Amino acid sequence: MESTFRTPDTSSVIVGVDGSEPARGAALWAAQEAVRRDRPLHVVYGADTDGRTLYLPAKTVEMVRFNGRELLDGTAKAVAAEYPGLNVTTEFSRADAVTALHRAAGLHGTVVVGNRGLGGFNSLLLGSVGLGTAAIAMTPVIVVRGTHGADETGTVLAAVRDEHDVQIARYAAREAELRKASLRLLHVWNVLQSVGEVVSMLDGVDEIASGHEETLRAATDVIRGEFPDLDVQADAEKSTSVAGVLVEASRHADLLVMGGRRAPGPLGLAPNLGKATHSLLHHAHCPVLLIPRTGGDFGSRE
Repeated sequence: MESTFRTPDTSSVIVGVDGSEPARGAALWAAQEAVRRDRPLHVVYGADTDGRTLYLPAKTVEMVRFNGRELLDGTAKAVAAEYPGLNVTTEFSRADAVTALHRAAGLHGTVVVGNRGLGGFNSLLLGSVGLGTAAIAMTPVIVVRGTHGADETGTVLAAVRDEHDVQIARYAAREAELRKASLRLLHVWNVLQSVGEVVSMLDGVDEIASGHEETLRAATDVIRGEFPDLDVQADAEKSTSVAGVLVEASRHADLLVMGGRRAPGPLGLAPNLGKATHSLLHHAHCPVLLIPRTGGDFGSRE
């Protein structure tokens, strides 16, 4: 049999493994998340052997298959030891890791990846699999940063950019409920960019600040109305670095929820990650949950 394949439940938590320590930590974090959601965990190894069998020695391909299945079995056993009641399935895929993860996630699954992969200097930052998975995701993606088993802060942080991020705030609120945590909605605006837009007039800056506060207030009212029992804090801050404020705020959060991929541009350019999102994936102090800005309403509480 070429591969072990199972189409997981569409609401499963999907985690990718590659033998690295960050991937092992991501698997354990994903298992805990699956327990919170009362969903199964699906562990995926993308061997990337499709299209290579013509020039790779047969022994090499067979070794990749053997090592991949050994890794999957070992990961499943490690997860079962820590979360014995969790339904865990595994999948060996001949596709590359990014393709395998998105196929397994289907339309509604949540993909979890570690913040580093195997490799030398390149592994010091978010690996290509993590970036590739996040950049083209049509479903939620979580990049696990921080230390597995670290003390919890009891706070879920949501980055609210504009009025369209209410769905992101909803998703964060649900995550806070699952954790029995509080929710902090944080709206950060770039004061230098805004000043340039109003020809540097002080009264114009005040007007823009009021507009940003109103954006956050509107989102906060929606969340407090839909989640009346949730402790919700809302903060609007101005800074010369949106990413810098969010990175610092992530020190005091168990999870940061923010918008992910951008929609295609007017010239049909491929979707991509914004600058702030990219920075948080590399430097946040807690796991980062990216909600695609297109591709479905992930704000539903169902």
